[in-house]
Parts: sequence; structure tokens; C-alpha cells
Amino acid sequence: MANSRRMTAIAVALMTTVGFAAVGTQSSTAATAASTETTTAAAPARELRITRFLGEQRLPHKLRLSGTTVGGLSGIDRDPRTDTWYFISDDRWRYNPARFYTGRLAIDRATGAFTGVNLTGVTTLRRQGGSAYPAYGRPRSADPETIRFDRWSRRLIWAQEGDRPDEANPDIPVSDLFVRWTDRRGRHLGDLSMPGNLKMTATATGPRRNFGFEGLTTTEHSVVAVTEGPRHEDGPLPTAQRGAAARITVWSRDGRPRAQYAYPIDPLPAAPIPANGKSDSGVSEILAIDDRRYLALERSWIEGVGYKAKLYEVDLGGATNVLNRDSLVGGRPYRPVVKRLVSDLSTVRTPVQNLESLAWGPRLRTGECTLVVGADDNFDRREANQFLAFAARGC
Repeated sequence: MANSRRMTAIAVALMTTVGFAAVGTQSSTAATAASTETTTAAAPARELRITRFLGEQRLPHKLRLSGTTVGGLSGIDRDPRTDTWYFISDDRWRYNPARFYTGRLAIDRATGAFTGVNLTGVTTLRRQGGSAYPAYGRPRSADPETIRFDRWSRRLIWAQEGDRPDEANPDIPVSDLFVRWTDRRGRHLGDLSMPGNLKMTATATGPRRNFGFEGLTTTEHSVVAVTEGPRHEDGPLPTAQRGAAARITVWSRDGRPRAQYAYPIDPLPAAPIPANGKSDSGVSEILAIDDRRYLALERSWIEGVGYKAKLYEVDLGGATNVLNRDSLVGGRPYRPVVKRLVSDLSTVRTPVQNLESLAWGPRLRTGECTLVVGADDNFDRREANQFLAFAARGC
């Protein structure tokens, strides 16, 4: 990449109430020179910090609800007015068509105790025209990965990762990434305009297979999505020796792309076993704190090691707008977003699950906000639809 020096400041705080350490690491790979594309940094905001662990809940494996098989819950969010929770499944007709569930999380506002998850309904996502999305492997199928309840419009918005052929799957049709509005009955309401550099292709250009949109969030002024990993033009995938660059895309509320920023993914936290084993690492969700600050969930699966996950606070202020750059390798220098480690989630529950979702829960009477982190079980009995709840300040 075109970054030349690394600045790191480390602050460590022991969270004895939850029995794990939260290490605050602020890092950015700074460019060698200022760029005219660089945004203006705003005044520093309060740092988000986890104050305590509130509890863990799980759903039964392959729970049945209204004729569907529950699993693959890869995105969650909450309507703060009604306390309704939304859970999107990344199932692509392995069991049922693309869908989201509704329900409740029992979080006591007085004590913070997290005592239950109850799913109450299911809604099929509809294409323009009203039909369900076709099955995986067919043109125009959907791979839902993330969902948000937008409290400003009171609509839902969701994103699909997209798909494309690769060496192991040469017959997979090209399916573009998208971010799409829907109502609470699953009816299609419109799409955001997609930047040309996120166009899926059948060649070694654009987003990689399984590294499209995994994270999505909204603010009063923006819609923001992040790719899980680097595009082909933006460099190779992370290894134990080096990280990679994902792209955060910011849209105006009218659906037009406004900016893109490079997000520096960590190197793998451990080498695969054996050394030539497989790995899958990147950003699995993003959640707005305000218009400039976000939480990013980095999740890795490493052969012979298992899952690892870290939660970062991300600041877009001062990062270079790379929307019009086709490649993040070589060329002019740029500044990525600044990230600060909030918590190594691998230390909270062992073994860590396939953590893929983030959402704000209710604010507690103590003034703390609640943060829920969810895991996608991949419909695999060895994994779990797990939910972890935390109290936090600075949000």
C-alpha cells in the first residue's frame, strides 16, 4: 500500500468487573504527504469504553418459526420507539427464501441483566415486483448480510454481499453488491446508487467473492457500508504478516455516494495450522456512534485456530476520500481511517463464535448504553446463534 509510517499510542485499562482487559490502541498508517482529498478533522469526541458484561443468550440450533428454519443470523438492529428487534438471515434458499425475523431481547433497564431472546415473526424479503429472491446459484439471488432500522425514516435498510465465479466455483453467476430500502413487510422501496469501483465482475477486478458488503449503518445525514475485505485492485487478503485495506462507503441520505475511506484490517491474529491452511478475515459489521465515529467488528476464522474477534472505534475525520481511486496500491499517498481497540472479544467468551452483528440496545438507568454483539451459526451444530450484551459509555 501507499502508506509509509505507522503511529501508535496505547492505553490499557483493566475492566475487573467483567474479568477481561480492554486495550485502547489508536493506530493509523499515515501518508507521507497531505492530500487535497483529505477531509477536515473535527474536534475530539469522547472515547467509547466497555464498562461491564451483561450476559449471553443463545437460540436453539435450527429453531423452527412459522415454517422457517432459524439460523445464519448475520445482522441485527432495534427500533428504539417500539423495542422491536430485527434479525436478518443470510440463508439463500438452503432452507427458505431471503428473510428477516422480528422479536425482543430482554435487557433490564435498571440492572442491565440480559436474560432472553424471543423471536416472534418472520418476513420474506421481496424484489421489485413483489416476488421472493431466487435460490442461490441463480441470477439475481440475494445474500443478505446486514440490516438496520433507520429511525429517521422508520424504514429498514439491508445489504447483500454479492457473488461471482472463482476457481473453486466457476459456474456461480455474477451478482452485484447492493444496499436496498424495504418496509417492515419486506417490500422493496429502492436502492442506493453503487460506486463503479464496487461493481462485481467475472475477472480479477472489483470486490472478491465472499468479501463484499458485510457491514451497514445509518446516521441522521448518511448511510455507511463497509466491504469485508480488499478489492482485487486494493491488494491481497490479510496474512499473519500483513493486513489489508477494506473500503468504507458513505452515501448522502438521497442515495448518492459521497465518499470512500480506506479501513486498515489487522494482520491475522495467528498463523493457520498447517502453515498453508485457509483463513477468512475482515470487517463483519459497522455501527454508527455519530456522524464521524463508528464501531467496527473485525472477525477472523483461521484453520487450526478457530474464530477471533476484536471491536474497534473508528474515526473518519482526517481520512482521505478514495472514492475516485481505482487502486489503493501504489500511486499517491493516502490516510486511512484511525482505529482504536475497544475490546478483544476473544477474551470475553472462549471459544469465540462467528461474530457478525452489532446493535445498540436500550439505554440503562445508569446512563450507560447497551451494545449487543451477535454470532452467525452458519446452520452448523458446532456453532451458535449467540448474543453478547455489554454496557458502555461514550456513546
